[in-house]
Amino acid sequence: MKKDLISIKDLTSQEIEELFNLAVKLKRDRTKFNKVLSGKTLALIFQKPSNRTRVSFEVGMYQLGGNSVYLSPSEINLGVRETIKDAAKTISRYVDGIVLRTFEHKNCLDMAHAAGVPVINGLSDFSHPCQALADLFTIGEKFSRLSHAGQKVARRLKGLTLAYVGDGNNVCNSLLYAAAKTGMNIVVATPAGYAPDSEVVKQSKEIAKETLSQITITQDPSSAVNGAQVVYTDVWASMGQEEEINKRKIIFKDFQINAKLLTAAAPGVLVMHCLPAHRGEEITDEVMDSKNSIVFEQAENRMHVQKAILIKLLSKN
Repeated sequence: MKKDLISIKDLTSQEIEELFNLAVKLKRDRTKFNKVLSGKTLALIFQKPSNRTRVSFEVGMYQLGGNSVYLSPSEINLGVRETIKDAAKTISRYVDGIVLRTFEHKNCLDMAHAAGVPVINGLSDFSHPCQALADLFTIGEKFSRLSHAGQKVARRLKGLTLAYVGDGNNVCNSLLYAAAKTGMNIVVATPAGYAPDSEVVKQSKEIAKETLSQITITQDPSSAVNGAQVVYTDVWASMGQEEEINKRKIIFKDFQINAKLLTAAAPGVLVMHCLPAHRGEEITDEVMDSKNSIVFEQAENRMHVQKAILIKLLSKN
């Protein structure tokens, strides 16, 4: 039976740990796994353009011995030229897996339901699971190094606190699920009216009862970063919300990640951003380019974690 990756909510804590353990091995020794997906082909169906998602999946698939086919927004015209159901059923007969980067989350669900091969959510308006998994892998990796205790990446997340400051968007939703699944604490600070999805918060808090993760939603960025070991932000207006940018610049002005805000965080706080960054808006140059920034490490780890996902989903199909 095929398995998809549409939301982190659908993964068990054990599955996340297995993905992270495999990603460590993949990052350490690329040549050892260079034939594991030999003869496999991955379709990248993008309604939204991307640098990191496309390059990391294409290069990752190549390094695993497989092939990828990119279908741009103008080429596929998903849901217009033909239904998602028909496209899914057709493309499934050519390839071994599909990455869908889309606007509406329902498109991911419909694609997964109709496709005969594994479907990976490369981004939707509701969820960005590959990003959040890479983010937590990066945090765990960093603190595993700092601890010198040889602890596995996933287990180093327990008890750490991540403060997310900004828009309660798809990345925020996925970070909530990921934190709850791994036992990491998360504090989300957004302006009024821009909080993460209420159902995601509710479900994450239910999951957190098992893992002892602490989840807090606030409108105060200063209290959110207080004592946090990791501070994370994203753009104030996501793709498709460009017409709101001037309004959001006013609403979000006190939610910028800058040196002053970080004084309340834990010593040596790590700073993260899923990119692309609008420097001078949600994050300053000073912080983005500081020694505390691990922005480009998390960007690199997209590929390693996604390679682990590809192996888990495609190697047995």
